[in-house]
Parts: sequence; structure tokens; C-alpha cells
Amino acid sequence: MSTTLVIIPTYDEAENVRPIVARTLAATDDSVHVLVVDDNSPDGTGDIADAIARETDRVHVMHRTVKDGLGGAYLAGFAWGLEHGYDKLVEMDADGSHHPEYLPWMLELADSNDLVLGSRWIKGGEVENWPWYREMLSRGGNLYTRLALGIAVRDATGGFRVFTSRAFERIDLAGVASKGYCFQVDLCWRALEAGLRVVETPITFTEREFGVSKMSGNIVRESLTLVTKWGIDRRLRELRSLVKDHRRLPSVRKNAHAVADHTG
Repeated sequence: MSTTLVIIPTYDEAENVRPIVARTLAATDDSVHVLVVDDNSPDGTGDIADAIARETDRVHVMHRTVKDGLGGAYLAGFAWGLEHGYDKLVEMDADGSHHPEYLPWMLELADSNDLVLGSRWIKGGEVENWPWYREMLSRGGNLYTRLALGIAVRDATGGFRVFTSRAFERIDLAGVASKGYCFQVDLCWRALEAGLRVVETPITFTEREFGVSKMSGNIVRESLTLVTKWGIDRRLRELRSLVKDHRRLPSVRKNAHAVADHTG
């Protein structure tokens, strides 16, 4: 039986961790487990997660003493999940912005794809309770990412996604340097460059009700800098390949596509 690990990084999510774990368990069957990766939250999030884990063997907790960003937490979760033999690994926020009720459909898509992206910016996707400037920032960032990298993915910055374990056999996780939200673009870019099959499916993203967003100007600047660097590097490699070998690099567009949700 295929098994799935939903990785939920937390830092000061005491009000959110129990509701999101409960919704995840209710939306899925017993083959789906949850790993809460807590970065030593001072508000007691880790203790709450431990209490949940004592109530059910479907929930596990990792306590980290270092806080090195969202990317570091996910990389630690991926390593734990692969070590424990899970077939699918899910990224999902703790704050309720990602609806776990989409998981059954996303996991079904992962049966025939390597990476499934929950997308806000394809037909059928939407955001709730965002001010106009947040939407413009996200749409603009994704537009710049598509242009800089030459990709077709509409929502490369989204954080609700499913990887298959076989995908990680072809993605160089050891080389991932980005730790903030650009981590999402980094993994999507690596998947496309590796020729993996990437699919987007529409989701509704809901702004958090409790707690404070970790988005900052430094995160935006890191993303723009790294995406620009990756795009330039790609074009230089393309030029070298054309001059030296008289051939183009494999397409980073052809393996990405969008699908309707299960109700469409």
C-alpha cells in the first residue's frame, strides 16, 4: 500500500497546529501520516504536537534546535520521510491556508506525476482574504519567475505540493541552498530541469486567521536574486550547448501541465 507523509513545519503555531492536524487526519485514510517539524517554538507548539502524537500513531514530531528557515525544516522532513520509507511526501503550511481536503485528489494525481502543485494562479484557483498588494506581489513574482526561467508553471512559489519518493532520486537535495520561500521555486526548478513530470491543480488559498505571516522584504529580495541567477545560468548553459554540441538543452516546459480539480 502506498504511504504518504504530510510535513508541516511550525514556528509559533500554537493556535493552529491542532486544528490543521485534525483536518488532515479527517480528510485522509490511515495510509497518510503527519510529521510536525517544530523549530523550537517558544509558544509551546512543540508540546502541543507531542500531545497530539500521544493520541494517535498517525502523527509524529521532529524537534529542531536550529531555526534555519522553511527550506531547512522541509529538507529535514524529507530526509525523515525517505528514511522511513514513505512513497509520497507532502508540503503543507500549519496556518490553515492550505486546505487538507484537497489531499485525496492531489495524492491521486501523484500516482501518474512526479510533482503535484496546488496552484492559486491557474483556472479554478483563487485566494481568500488577501489584500490587493499581496496578490499583485505573488502574481508578479510568478510572472517574473516564468520569464526568467522560461517555464510554464503558473504558481512556482506555492507551498502546497506532493512529491513522490522517486522524484527525490533525481533532485539534488544536497545542493539546495535557498532556505526561505524561494525554496519552493528552487525545488520546482530542479524538478523541471531533471525532466520530471509536474502538474498543477487549482486550489483555494485562505489567508491565516491566527498568528503572523513569516513573509518579509528580505525573503522577496532573496527570491528575485536567486531566480535571476538561475535564469542567467540556464541561458549560459544553453548557449554553451548550442556552440559546443550544436543542440539545445532539454525543455523545461514540456513536462509541466495543468489539470482541473476532481470536481471539474
